[in-house]
Amino acid sequence: MIALILLKKIISLFLILIMGVVIVRLNLLKPEQSKGLSVVNLYLVMPCMILSAFQVEATAEVMSGLLLALIAAVIIHIGLILLSIPAGRLLKLDPVESTSLIYSNAAALIVPLITAMLGKEWIIYTSAFVSVQLILLWTHAKSTICGETKMDIRKIVTNINMIAIAIGIVMFATGIHFPGPVEDAVDSVSDMMGPMGMLITGMLIGSMDLKKLLSYKRLLLIVPLRLIAVPLIVLIFFKISGLAGFTENGETILLISLLATMTPSANTITMMAQVYGGDAEYASAINVASTIFCIITMPLMVMLYQM
Repeated sequence: MIALILLKKIISLFLILIMGVVIVRLNLLKPEQSKGLSVVNLYLVMPCMILSAFQVEATAEVMSGLLLALIAAVIIHIGLILLSIPAGRLLKLDPVESTSLIYSNAAALIVPLITAMLGKEWIIYTSAFVSVQLILLWTHAKSTICGETKMDIRKIVTNINMIAIAIGIVMFATGIHFPGPVEDAVDSVSDMMGPMGMLITGMLIGSMDLKKLLSYKRLLLIVPLRLIAVPLIVLIFFKISGLAGFTENGETILLISLLATMTPSANTITMMAQVYGGDAEYASAINVASTIFCIITMPLMVMLYQM
C-alpha cells in the first residue's frame, strides 16, 4: 500500500517536472529564470518546511524517534563516505561522481513524499537526515569537489537552513508554537517544497541538449549505483542491524531514512561544481537522469523493504 501511494506521488511530482520542461520549450520562461525560483526555494520554502516539521509535541516517543533518525543518518553518511574511497579507486570515480553517489536530493523530495505516504506528523524525522547532510555537504562534498581540506565553518553556521533547524529545535524543546495564522502561512509555504523543486528541475531539463545528456556514457554506471546499489546497501544494513527495535515506530522511521537515501542525486552538487570549478554539466546530467528513473526504483525499494 505504501509503495503504491509513493508511486502515485512520484508520478504527480514527475508531471510537475514535465510542466517545467514545457514552460521552457514554449519560451514562456528562460532557463536562467529558474535561478529566481531556486532562491525562493532555498531561502524561504525550505526554512519554512524545517520550522513546520518541528511544530509537534516533544513527547518521549518523538524524542526517541528523532534520536533513531539521527543515528541512522550519521551511519548512512559516514558509511557511504568510507565506502566511496575503495569504490572510487575501483571504478575510477571523479569528484562529481563520488559526491553524487553519497548525497541525495532528500531535502527537496522527501517532505512531499512522507506527507503523502504517512502524514505531516512524520516530517520531523526527516530533519535529522537533512541536518547531517547539510553539514557534510559544506564540509566533505565541498572539499572533494574543489580539492581543499579547510572546513568552512562560517558556511555551515550561517546556512539559512541550519539556522531554521536551530530555531526549530529550540521551539520543539520549549514547546513554543506559532500562532494560528503564522502556522498556517508557514505550512502553506512549506507545502511548495516538492512542486517547486520539480518545476525548477523541469526548467533545467528543458534547456538541456538531450544529445549532450546521452553522450555521458558513465551515466549507465552512476545512475544505477545511485538509485539501486546505495539504497540496497542501506536497506540490508537496516534489516540486519536491529536498529528498528530502538523505538516503538522504528520500522517506519528507518523507512523515512531509507526514502531519503533513495532519492536522486543532490542538485546542490551541481551548484557546487558550478561555483568551485567542477564539471557542472555532468553533475546536472546525473541529477536529471536519476530524477527521471527514480519513478521506477523508489517504489520497488519500498516494496523490498516491506517484504
